[in-house]
Amino acid sequence: MDLFPAIDIRHGRVVRLAQGEAARATVYDDDPVAQAVRFVEQGARWIHVVDLDRAFGDGDNTPLVAAIARTVGSAARVQAGGGFRSRERVEAALAAGVARVVIGTAAVTDPALVQAVLAEAGPGRLTVGLDARDGEVAVRGWTEGAGVRLEEAGARMLALGVTTLVYTDIGRDGMLVGPDLAGARMLQSLGAHVIASGGVGTLAHLRAVADAGLAGAIVGRALYERRFTLPEALACCSPPA
Repeated sequence: MDLFPAIDIRHGRVVRLAQGEAARATVYDDDPVAQAVRFVEQGARWIHVVDLDRAFGDGDNTPLVAAIARTVGSAARVQAGGGFRSRERVEAALAAGVARVVIGTAAVTDPALVQAVLAEAGPGRLTVGLDARDGEVAVRGWTEGAGVRLEEAGARMLALGVTTLVYTDIGRDGMLVGPDLAGARMLQSLGAHVIASGGVGTLAHLRAVADAGLAGAIVGRALYERRFTLPEALACCSPPA
């Protein structure tokens, strides 16, 4: 199981939101690049970066995302999301050193984009982010319901050739109550590699993700608030010797 320490960028700073609400942001660091370096120094092999300004449509942290990929790319792979709604944006991110792009809103509203990226870059460079509130997929920075149920959206993505999904239960995001394993297992049962996101607050939550056979887990607030260390979290993801 892969562990993805998260760096969410809002107005150039590292933040975490509560339940995806921009008004409920906590700032943890003023330097996203330095935070990425610290994660790598602690053993991270993946880093999950989200440009919240692009997701909300009121800013752009592309230079910072590129700087993170350039600075840590030789030691860790960067998975980046937030506002990837055109082929040109995806191509630019991959060219800048991002290992894998997360397409969220556009995967639901413009499946042709997913097909184009898969044809050009392959399934290993793309994952689709399915973020749900009460079972309905949300789009545009989680501000709108898409009118599509989670299971239906997952099946659609797999039919297009997507192999990896990042699943977030919005109600749990930033709340430290544990990820929605039932929803993640449902997507896994469709044939997807599933990365659980939203709600990890304890090492027990990470062990539960690993025990469920999921592909990975994204962790943010719990690391920033030192509820456990990154090396401790990575140990939960490794099979016993």
